[in-house]
Amino acid sequence: MNALAEAVGSFALTRRVSRKSRADFERWQAAALRRFLDRDLPRAPFYRHAPARLADLPVTDKALLMARFEDFNIHGLTATEAWAALARDGRAGSLTVGASTGTSGNRGLFVISEAEKYRWLGTLLAKAAPDLLWRGMRVAVVLPQNTGLYDSARKSRLIKLAFFDLTLGPERWREALEAFDPTVIIAPPKMLRHFAIEGFRLHPKRVFSAAETLDPVDRPVIESFFKLPLDQIYMATEGLFAVTCREGGLHLAEDSVFFEFEPAGDGLVTPLVTTFRRRTQIMARYRMNDLLRLSDQPCRCGSPLRCVDEIVGRMDDVFRLDSPCGPILVTPDVLRNAVLNADRRIDDFRLIQIAPDAIELRLPLALADDAATAALQAVCSLFEGRGASTTVTLIRAPLLLETGRKLRRVECRLERAP
Repeated sequence: MNALAEAVGSFALTRRVSRKSRADFERWQAAALRRFLDRDLPRAPFYRHAPARLADLPVTDKALLMARFEDFNIHGLTATEAWAALARDGRAGSLTVGASTGTSGNRGLFVISEAEKYRWLGTLLAKAAPDLLWRGMRVAVVLPQNTGLYDSARKSRLIKLAFFDLTLGPERWREALEAFDPTVIIAPPKMLRHFAIEGFRLHPKRVFSAAETLDPVDRPVIESFFKLPLDQIYMATEGLFAVTCREGGLHLAEDSVFFEFEPAGDGLVTPLVTTFRRRTQIMARYRMNDLLRLSDQPCRCGSPLRCVDEIVGRMDDVFRLDSPCGPILVTPDVLRNAVLNADRRIDDFRLIQIAPDAIELRLPLALADDAATAALQAVCSLFEGRGASTTVTLIRAPLLLETGRKLRRVECRLERAP
């Protein structure tokens, strides 16, 4: 099957599945998952003698994947070979190698085939912009690094794709971005906010937040500037996990990923993912580091795919505090809301745990003193109400645009517990 046929086939399948009832979809998904477990899973050395039932497979994570990289891909490509390929042109024979940006200092590798690259493209187009595709699209991708994934889009006559390297800083490519005049923009929310604040001359038909947690404080700024609803693409090294539909629902990509959910407290879950349409690098019951709040309502668009109400943040950024009754965990959404709800004038901040009993609250110099004091009191009250023994220090300083790392307004800098 040639590349274009893979993309078209994946596009058609994704659209067709989205019209099924939930019951019919679950039957289709169960059959697809069964084929993956019987046919594709055993081809990776790690799963050569794996049990037949998904529930009996071990839970995996990034540390295990990276330690035994060659056992999780069917070509036996080692992590050393993959890093070497990435340092060259991202190619290892017929395979494409990519890597995460390494938010927590721990970069993850992925490897995909040409067929999978085009399958990914067809799936993404079917979910993100099926109505724009036939009119031709100019897609601007603003991310920290280019990957071979986007090469498939460059080879399509219907898509013009331009990559803008976030790490170079927007001043290096602002003119080129404006001249490209994209109809679709995919960028981290901090960059979309920067475009708004700096008044970039851009007039897209669709805007997607990607690669970072979308904080509620950024959405109105971005939507007001572009005069468009802000959509999301939830994607990681491990795959494409959710895309916003035209009704605004953030749908899980259950047509290519089987999700299991582990409770994380306060109504939040962390996903275990099994990517049943990937055949080169096998990922089964892989524990993600993200905290999700699932929706209990079907979307108005009629899709059978479940929705996520909010991608709250990362497990790494849950604050771990001491108290007389033992350790206390506070999730990023609770911490973020404590700051933002303290005063409506607060539209940017950093809340950083630097020690088990020490927190820094960073607020911009331009913020009124009474608003800063209210935020400090709100954070202190939150911790006191939970019985935590901690000191919160208020720091007034410019909150600069950082292009070399992901924006994490709530960040835990403690060594992660095993």
